[in-house]
Amino acid sequence: MRIPKNSLFISSLIICWYSSNIGVLLLNKYLLSNYGFRYPIFLTMCHMGACALLSYLSIVWLKMVPLQAIKSWTQFLKIGALSVVFCGSVVGGNISLRFLPVSFNQAVGATTPFFTALFAYLMTFKREAWLTYAALVPVVAGVVIASGGEPSFHLYGFIMCIGATAARAFKSVLQGILLSSEGEKLNSMNLLLYMSPMAVLVLLPAVLVMESNLADVVLSLGKDRFMFFLLLVNSAMAYSVNLSNFLVTKHTSPLTLQMTSTSSGHGTWLTCFSRGSSFLNHAAKESSKGSFQKELELRVLHRLVVADLG
Repeated sequence: MRIPKNSLFISSLIICWYSSNIGVLLLNKYLLSNYGFRYPIFLTMCHMGACALLSYLSIVWLKMVPLQAIKSWTQFLKIGALSVVFCGSVVGGNISLRFLPVSFNQAVGATTPFFTALFAYLMTFKREAWLTYAALVPVVAGVVIASGGEPSFHLYGFIMCIGATAARAFKSVLQGILLSSEGEKLNSMNLLLYMSPMAVLVLLPAVLVMESNLADVVLSLGKDRFMFFLLLVNSAMAYSVNLSNFLVTKHTSPLTLQMTSTSSGHGTWLTCFSRGSSFLNHAAKESSKGSFQKELELRVLHRLVVADLG
């Protein structure tokens, strides 16, 4: 049986999106929690700066796609709103990684299809089949169960994670409108080109107010070459995440994007990996509490798998 070229193209996009998304997530966690880089807003601004620069080089110098102009103030305002929502989702997600493990962060993120379906109905009046809505029930139920048994549960981190998840869903619907609506249609690279500088402008005041020791950060980057290298790699991967995200949305739909992400199983693999590492660390540090910790870890692992399977 011959596989259509379009299916192969979409599958390649999804694989690229999965791999770069996992890489950015783990690097963000390493920088913000393990390495001691306590500046999530500045990190997001680096991501957006890289997206703006690489999009400009790809369009203007490499001429991979033709440059498109913004056609109306309405389109400009929609792109601006997309930038603000995107900043909120990424900053909220990065802040939550300071308080929550990657596994639990991914489990909460599994509720994104629920919010996507809700926003798609409110904004476009698009109603999905009842079977689609029914499939979202175990996802939400799994996350509720997992929240109660998470040993590293942090209320503020959980609130930021839920807010970031809802913002990510809203962004998916809005970017779907900008990528597909007649009269305002932009290709993925041009949308990223216009959105990224707006996001930098939105994030810059927040960095100056909330992360006031920015000068110290820049000076430390000059001294620590390894951190500078990590930021460059992380920012380049963020460009790949955002571009492939736009492309998958354009060639499928916002809800399909989020449903495919949830059902892919990468959250389960991250859960198993990070949970296994967490258990080994706890076992090494607290041997007297080993059996209790093991029982708790296995119980939470089962609940998070329920969320991913849903």
